[in-house]
Amino acid sequence: MRPARKDFGFAMITDTFDNITEAVISPEMFYGVHDKFCDICVVTFMDKVLQYVLDNFSCTCISNVSLDRGLVPIYTFNYKGKRIAIFLTSSTSAGAGTCLEEANCLIGATKYIFFGSCGSLSRDITAGKIIVPDRAYRDDGFSYHYCPASDYIEVKNADFLMRELTSMGIPCVKGGTWTTDGLYRETRGNMEKRKAEGCLAVEMEVAGIQAVCDFRGLELYDFLMSGDLLDAPEWDKRILSSKEEHDEQVKCLHIALELALRL
Repeated sequence: MRPARKDFGFAMITDTFDNITEAVISPEMFYGVHDKFCDICVVTFMDKVLQYVLDNFSCTCISNVSLDRGLVPIYTFNYKGKRIAIFLTSSTSAGAGTCLEEANCLIGATKYIFFGSCGSLSRDITAGKIIVPDRAYRDDGFSYHYCPASDYIEVKNADFLMRELTSMGIPCVKGGTWTTDGLYRETRGNMEKRKAEGCLAVEMEVAGIQAVCDFRGLELYDFLMSGDLLDAPEWDKRILSSKEEHDEQVKCLHIALELALRL
């Protein structure tokens, strides 16, 4: 016999989007109001990629996002005549989304290029290719505070990215991604469901950062590289957390910088 449902009168996560009343806290309350400093910001998840930029470009620290782990510097540098900002973001939808909110407050950029590693859900389709998400399954909690409930959120600039990457001669493939905060709860059953829906990758941020961009009127350009493989009898770590991953991420940085010239 099914146990009686306990109803405490609490709203479900799907009921949390509120676009009627004002937010109690805003980034401006922490950082104040700032003039726009630049239009394009590149965002990385890897400290070694940021160090590569610092070692190879003339960078200036223009501001800092303040996190519980300390200050996160935002740098700017010139790339082929274009001024670009860059910072090292936190992971997960909540972490990356909050950093995006605060960076937007501090530097006023309206275009954000994110790139990072993901787990491949399709060995054959993604092999040797950049993955361009065109939708993200919202298996997070953060995105539900920025847009109405839905299974997927559209990643709006996917077609533009595919055109530009193709014109640059970079092998790429477009498809869905699975955004989840539960790194250690990526069960095989859920993986198979997402794969059947056309998801090519699993990651932890895309749904959240797209939701922030939609809500704030910003433009997101997001692409991924496969670090590990879930589409196997057993999890295949592949290049995750290796020097090879670092080298591939640096290649992705250069792709991001070339994309910045086209925006």
